[in-house]
Amino acid sequence: MKKLSFLNKIVFFFNSIAATILLLSYILPFVAPKNFSILSVLSLGVPFLIIINVLFFLYWLLKIKKQFFLSFVVLTIGYLSFGSLYKFSSKKEVSKANSLTVMNYNVRLFNLYNWIEEANTNIKLIDFIKEKAPDVVSFQEYHPNKNIDLSFFKYKFEKLTGNKIKFGQAIFSQYPIINSGSVAFPNTSNNAIFVDIVKQKDTIRIYNVHLQSLKLDTKVETISQEESERLVKRIGKSFIMQQKQTELFLKHKKECKYKVVVTGDFNNTAFSYVYKEIKEGLQDAFKVAGNGFGRTFDFKFFPTRIDFILVDKSFVVEAFKTFDVHYSDHFPVMATLSFLEN
Repeated sequence: MKKLSFLNKIVFFFNSIAATILLLSYILPFVAPKNFSILSVLSLGVPFLIIINVLFFLYWLLKIKKQFFLSFVVLTIGYLSFGSLYKFSSKKEVSKANSLTVMNYNVRLFNLYNWIEEANTNIKLIDFIKEKAPDVVSFQEYHPNKNIDLSFFKYKFEKLTGNKIKFGQAIFSQYPIINSGSVAFPNTSNNAIFVDIVKQKDTIRIYNVHLQSLKLDTKVETISQEESERLVKRIGKSFIMQQKQTELFLKHKKECKYKVVVTGDFNNTAFSYVYKEIKEGLQDAFKVAGNGFGRTFDFKFFPTRIDFILVDKSFVVEAFKTFDVHYSDHFPVMATLSFLEN
């Protein structure tokens, strides 16, 4: 430190803070929100902290200063524990005849209230799905109306709520649905639904999980107007609800005897407690075959991945794609799966 200039000493001071907070965040997936709800809020900022530490690492490396070791060590610990925030390559797509393609999409009521000013967004969204032709698609914030034509799917299951405006979750499938149902989450319109589909001789359960929304305005100028203490407490309460919802879902999933695919909007990141719990025993399709940051939520300042496709280990994840289409505040994701040969 004695050999550093005054400016570099200030830089290293902030570097030390960023590295310490990132290191602290690595324990969050192992800490139940109901025990430390305020601390769990930090999981939302982990992607930002990783990027900041990468910048500090490059800063010191270019200056050929040994201070680069601080962020390098913290980033390495994170990589060994959670994998890379950025995926550099993905697998190639396979013949659809021997595969199952599953899409997940939070469609935000098909732009019912014109959040996106572009005309005919709802029609473009449906045309996009029709073009990509997934075998199964899970919708969160689904709203059926006369302009939404999904009749190119043969089977569907919807779970809706509301009086004047019906909304909820839905799963559409090209394969027969032999069983369906929902997992009720108390005191909220969020829930989990499921269908059992039959492909050839295999029965596969598809879950669609929508955990408690944070109702967080992604515009930083709006966030700054709200008292930070109130904001953190509100998000912390949502995280506690997410934990309880996750426990209800996992209790239901434990009784399932079929191969499982879990899709959904978790309203939390891959560095969270709920993600770790739900992912237990499953593969994250993005981590296996994805590419880039895998951003699924339209937040301007750092990549946020809160929508997931998690699959049974009896599947091979052949391909994974995040589509950069702006028909909602979420981006659709799709995985191509095949079965392990016996």
